[in-house]
Amino acid sequence: MELLSVSNISLQEHGAVVLHPLSFGQAAGRRLALAGESGAGKSTLLQLIAGLVQPSTGEVRIAGSRVRGPAVALVPGHPGVAYLSQKSDLPKFLRVEQVLRYASQRPAAEVAALVALCRIDHLLGRRTDQLSGGEQQRVALARLLLGAPRLLLLDEPFSNLDRVHKRTMQAIIEELGTRLGITCLLVSHDAADVLSWADEILVLRRGRLVQRGAPEHIYHQPADEYTAALFGDYNLVHGPERQALAPTVAGPGALLVRPEQLRLGPAGGEGVGGTVRAVRFFGSYYELEVQLPTVAVRVRAGQAAFAVGAAVRVAVEAAWLINEPGEGGAG
Repeated sequence: MELLSVSNISLQEHGAVVLHPLSFGQAAGRRLALAGESGAGKSTLLQLIAGLVQPSTGEVRIAGSRVRGPAVALVPGHPGVAYLSQKSDLPKFLRVEQVLRYASQRPAAEVAALVALCRIDHLLGRRTDQLSGGEQQRVALARLLLGAPRLLLLDEPFSNLDRVHKRTMQAIIEELGTRLGITCLLVSHDAADVLSWADEILVLRRGRLVQRGAPEHIYHQPADEYTAALFGDYNLVHGPERQALAPTVAGPGALLVRPEQLRLGPAGGEGVGGTVRAVRFFGSYYELEVQLPTVAVRVRAGQAAFAVGAAVRVAVEAAWLINEPGEGGAG
């Protein structure tokens, strides 16, 4: 059963189209992510779903009940939906314990469980203006959870966090579904935030839906170069190397291949001949830049088996054709 139903939703502001009509659904318990570059319409769509912005067309329903926007409701939104913005918007100069107490009508045991889940036990006696950004965000999340939402909308929840606070927030969001049964819809511009978390991803570009699918499908078979770039490094190959690297992949367009989908071997082996131009260390892997006859490609490897200047052969393990060949070379 669909918890969230978005039907033909769109938005125009000052005569300009901000979001073109789109429709999709989200089943209860399913993790859905919106991805796209800045200005793609991700946060706008989230605010439309939350009822904070009035759509120009279409409607949003939660478990069959319509979400009412500010043009039709004195108090817009829906009681089953909570929206966590990039800013915590906590009352200033109050202690965390006070913020939660004023917001809660739940039993003390449930409040204590939410406090523990959000990792804010040690913050209860501190004022909100004494908290770091990551701490404020976790307090804001706990306050929202006190309302027992069925759908939690997360607008760039990791964008302003350092690595430690980001890991903590990711762990909390991971537990929301398993421990509380809350369905989450997450917005992010960073592919690393959604690839390992989402069951399904919607990719937006300039207010349009350009691709929808499982993380594995979108990563390995992006609809276009824009989508490919959102989710990691890639190579675009055309010309004679395209046919030589993937003779069985037929059709128009450029060959898109991720750096880890290329394999290096010694000169004389299978594949296309080239020369190593650079070797870069990235901690868990090495990246080798290899000059083929007419194009340079990046190859990811577990070890630096070839030095700069070495003659090598490049073979492809998997590739995908896209309709936007671009300029060629390593993307």
